[in-house]
Amino acid sequence: MKKTFLSILAIAAIAFTSCTISNEEPTTGFQADAANFKGNITQGTVTLNASLEYNLTGALVVQEGAKLIIPAGTVIKASGGTSSYIAVAQGAQIYIDGTAANPVVMTSSKANPASGDWGGFVICGKAPTNKGTTATAEVSDLTYGGTIANDNSGSIRYLRVEYTGATFNGSKEFNGVSLFGVGSGTTFEYVQSYKGGDDGLEFFGGTVNAKYIVSVNSEDDSVDFADGFTGSIENVYIKGVTKAGFEGSNNGDDGNATPVTNVTIKNASIVLGGLTGSEGAIYYKEGGGKITYQNIYVDGLGLGVKVKSTDTAANARITAGDLIVNPIQFVNKPTGFDYGVQSVITELNNSGAGSGSATPTWAASWTIGL
Repeated sequence: MKKTFLSILAIAAIAFTSCTISNEEPTTGFQADAANFKGNITQGTVTLNASLEYNLTGALVVQEGAKLIIPAGTVIKASGGTSSYIAVAQGAQIYIDGTAANPVVMTSSKANPASGDWGGFVICGKAPTNKGTTATAEVSDLTYGGTIANDNSGSIRYLRVEYTGATFNGSKEFNGVSLFGVGSGTTFEYVQSYKGGDDGLEFFGGTVNAKYIVSVNSEDDSVDFADGFTGSIENVYIKGVTKAGFEGSNNGDDGNATPVTNVTIKNASIVLGGLTGSEGAIYYKEGGGKITYQNIYVDGLGLGVKVKSTDTAANARITAGDLIVNPIQFVNKPTGFDYGVQSVITELNNSGAGSGSATPTWAASWTIGL
């Protein structure tokens, strides 16, 4: 009887140990070499050390099932043009845990940095887009899209990306931040793009909701969204507009593709900042979508809203009432409104991102170039 009892205890102990081991997070084989930071994180969790400066020398990809944690104050300096970028694949997660006092910074390693010095930051998720459920990202070549609206790629807070936008050719280049099919389970707030060679931030489909966004001196559009993006972008400060402040489209190949882009932009300031703003404060294109702009403050741009008369799908949506701009305030009122768009605009004074043309209080301390 005693032997039987001891045997039962031994079996129970083995079973308990087995269960405990099976619940442990897999061990990662990735070694984060600060002097030569690149490679594939394929499993487990990698946590960077904020006391080290990381030299990104190639592509760093967080693969499905793996997790990367970047603590407050971490600085990553990149070299290598288009070969150097940070990407998060479908099923992977990244946690950028910056603070207002100590943001995470991804920047150029050059002594005299300039736009296009390195690629940028890319996340690919499993949320819906109108490019299909297995689309390929134009940079990183990772798969994105799916049917999981609340897909969770992690949490990004207080991140600054600088001097991004390395170019492959005239039609393919990195944005500061590219979000491909990123789901609403992902936190994305307090993010700045500074002096990027293409768009500051671009949303390619997906359902993520963004807050507290800053784009300064991007060489294409400041904030771009397309391909059935369905979400909100709130509290946005744009300064230094080369092309459009906001560019919103449905699908470049089929303006009527579904799901239709459905976005609310709320509390935004668009300040020309000495650049050209050649495509206006708002560019509604390629079928546009169902887009509502609320509390928009525009200073210095010569074109209010741009829509091409040849964009049949976009103009049909305007007629149907799918573009709403209410309210918007213009300082130095633009001379141009394309194709009768002024009829959808309600002009009223408002504070935009919080302080009109001035830097909003929420953007203090963690941003640059303002």
